[in-house]
Amino acid sequence: MADQTHVLFVEDDDVIREATQLALERDGFAVTAMPDGLSGLDAFRANRPDIALLDVMVPGLDGVSLCRRIRDESTVPVIMLSARADSIDVVLGLEAGADDYVTKPFDGAVLVARIRAVLRRFGHAGGGDRSEETAPDGGVLTFGDLEVDTEGMEVRKAGRPVALTPTEMRLLLEFSSAPGTVLSRDKLLERVWDYGWGGDTRVVDVHVQRLRTKIGQDRIETVRGFGYKLKA
Repeated sequence: MADQTHVLFVEDDDVIREATQLALERDGFAVTAMPDGLSGLDAFRANRPDIALLDVMVPGLDGVSLCRRIRDESTVPVIMLSARADSIDVVLGLEAGADDYVTKPFDGAVLVARIRAVLRRFGHAGGGDRSEETAPDGGVLTFGDLEVDTEGMEVRKAGRPVALTPTEMRLLLEFSSAPGTVLSRDKLLERVWDYGWGGDTRVVDVHVQRLRTKIGQDRIETVRGFGYKLKA
């Protein structure tokens, strides 16, 4: 059990919850499954899982609110489950601090692959070996009043520490490795989210906006039709 990756799974549909739990356990994960948001929050605080898998529409405390509560306390990776790919709930979940989302109904193998991709980015057990960091050489990089310590994985703005989630940090490291160079959304999906195939670029857009609020709205420039670049 100690070597297993612990998944907190919050889903109110009994059939989906039980089937998904069994599928994840067959793949070697330890799973704590809860039927509503309030019990999910209690389970998170009691067990401190390695990753949280949250359905958007759960009773008591909805998945978006639960994600926000978790993010207030931890940088543990969060994947949201949404019944509609075009739902505003997807964006709300990402804005609340989720790292990725999966659309329902989902194939069990696809869900496991997405979980493992997130875990690789975060370096947790059970998700494969920690992928090579994309941090550039050189220690502390400076962009105006922004300092990025690529070895200590710390960020300061005007001398004050900036708290980033691991996904936001990896995104910033990608920009820092090529300041002034336009990075496409597809390239960022591949490098930061470990997508070997096309994914939803809303994930990138929302994370860029979250990063901007922390390091400065003008620090990352949108190049319309192409992507984003970090101002040197």
